[in-house]
Amino acid sequence: MTSFTIQEIAQALGFETRGDASLRISRAAEPASAGPDDLALAMSPRYGEDLTKGQARAAMVWPDADWQAFGLKAAILAPRPRMAMSGLTRMMDKGQGFPSGIHPSAVIDPTAELGEGVSVGPLAVIAAGAKIGAGSVIGPHCYIGWDVEIGENAFLREMVSIGARVRIGARFMAQPGARIGNDGFSYVTPEVSGAENVRKTMGDQGGAKAQSWVRIHSLGAVRIGDDVEIGANATIDNGTIRDTEIGDGCKLDNLVHVGHNVRTGHDCLFAGQTGISGSVVIGNNVVLGGQTGVVDNIFIGDGVIAAGGTKILSNAPAGRVLMGYPGVKMETQTEIYKAQRRLPRLLKDIAALKKAVSKLGSTE
Repeated sequence: MTSFTIQEIAQALGFETRGDASLRISRAAEPASAGPDDLALAMSPRYGEDLTKGQARAAMVWPDADWQAFGLKAAILAPRPRMAMSGLTRMMDKGQGFPSGIHPSAVIDPTAELGEGVSVGPLAVIAAGAKIGAGSVIGPHCYIGWDVEIGENAFLREMVSIGARVRIGARFMAQPGARIGNDGFSYVTPEVSGAENVRKTMGDQGGAKAQSWVRIHSLGAVRIGDDVEIGANATIDNGTIRDTEIGDGCKLDNLVHVGHNVRTGHDCLFAGQTGISGSVVIGNNVVLGGQTGVVDNIFIGDGVIAAGGTKILSNAPAGRVLMGYPGVKMETQTEIYKAQRRLPRLLKDIAALKKAVSKLGSTE
């Protein structure tokens, strides 16, 4: 089992230590359940009491913690807890245990190009003309389509599929079941449909007759920048004519859907079950909370933040914080919510006033 000294951990994270920095620990643990060889994580005062319940000799604590009062022999001072978690978990991640090298059951087209040190898991398929960058790991049951290019040090978990002509930058990560390069959801009717009329009129189908839907094929692909991570069962559709584009550093959670022709800037964060309709243009550093929905053909500016469940139905200017359905400024939605909670009492007051007025009228 891999172990680290307190000093090694602190140096890797750039933090200060207190006490016996030579102590070795083998894993991180919650304070109350930590054993003598664990590093207890108590990075705010509310976890201090839990330190006395466990058996940890060392802990990562908040900067001004009285660590000796908790019976510790060593401490690491963490000024920014979440950032500390990032570095610590990276050090202690044991990975998935995928074997290195090319598994004999993998199917790799002779024209595919694999960089130095690429590993390919059982039953993976790599199609003709695909190029996989050095140091990449292609997990079991993955599919890499025709003419795909993936940069160095990619890590694809099991059952990831990447369609033809997709271009992906360096250090790409995809969780199980991610699907990249699906055909876009794009259909048309021979004549103007009821849905098109409703969109124009906001309610009237305009007498349109029922018709069958005709597919619009996806001639574009998907282009993904560097340092992008895609969650489990997330999907990114091909563009219709041009490529769908995901910028550098973007992180997509599980079950996120990105429609055809979408373009995002860099360092965006989309939480679980977010759905982005076709042809949306998204700026840099945009955060969309879980189950956010975005209507098609709009623009979302740099730095926009949308709370979970927000439905964005119109352009959002840079820096706007949104909440609700339809999405409006968060402070506006908060006032709307407060007013809604007052409605039952207000209706009772109105009913009482009507009753009082009615009695006054009957006496005249």
